[in-house]
Amino acid sequence: MMNAAPRPALEESLIYIRNLSNCPPSYLNDPGRKDFFEIVWLKNEDALHALKDTQLESKGDWIYLIPPYRVHQLNKAGKNGELISFKRSMLEEEDKEFLLDLFKIFNVQGEFSCLRLNESAADELSGIFHLLEKEYTNSNFVIVRALLKVFLLKLIQVKEHEFTSHDIHQKRIYEFLMLLESNYQQVRNTDFYAGKLGISSKRLNQILKDKLNKTGMQLIHDRIILEAKRSIIHSENTIKEIAYDLGFSDRPYFSRFFKKQTGQTPEEFQKQAKTHIKIKFNTLVGDMED
Repeated sequence: MMNAAPRPALEESLIYIRNLSNCPPSYLNDPGRKDFFEIVWLKNEDALHALKDTQLESKGDWIYLIPPYRVHQLNKAGKNGELISFKRSMLEEEDKEFLLDLFKIFNVQGEFSCLRLNESAADELSGIFHLLEKEYTNSNFVIVRALLKVFLLKLIQVKEHEFTSHDIHQKRIYEFLMLLESNYQQVRNTDFYAGKLGISSKRLNQILKDKLNKTGMQLIHDRIILEAKRSIIHSENTIKEIAYDLGFSDRPYFSRFFKKQTGQTPEEFQKQAKTHIKIKFNTLVGDMED
């Protein structure tokens, strides 16, 4: 994004900003999207997901936070709004507290998360976004990077209502999540991750249970299921091939594992997902935080 014109290909970009009404199919269909965090801000639009509170007014400002590797078709979503996509290399790796908060609001252990903005929050974010968009258009990369962090910090504040207090355990959770992302397909025991962190499995589970309300094994299983769901929805592979890619020795074993974790067989989930996409015209399905 360094040069004003032409913009580099998506694969070479670090950040991509568009009004949803001007978001080209070339972006929506680009396989490089999987490497980006996506912020989809619908303005005065209906929500894309089913609301738990059926009494809640669906039309409003909604921000969908989609982590990397969860590529959703948004071309049939509401056209009034903004899109911000950015790669992880836009973030400061040494600021682990900020990254942990960011991973939490993006629900990196799930499909996506959603924020409902009130008028005050929407106004504040609009002010930051207009500055960000202006500097992006002018290709001022250093300022864009700083404004992106301000925008993300504001999203964290909206989600949490106050900044999270940090301690050494937060750093360990961040390190665990990074290890998990790189190793979950090969290593599925808590001892490995605890050893890498220099603590016992019992201590790691205590920390995870306290901060995330899940054990290490539950988080490992969640990550496997997330990848299984993503593959079932987005890949052309058969369920047998998906099972093999995820390290399962046979399809029946994978099916039993999937049903135990989700309450559905892979085939039932696949059928439900296809029906949802057909009816809702988008692929915002799966587990989500709101």
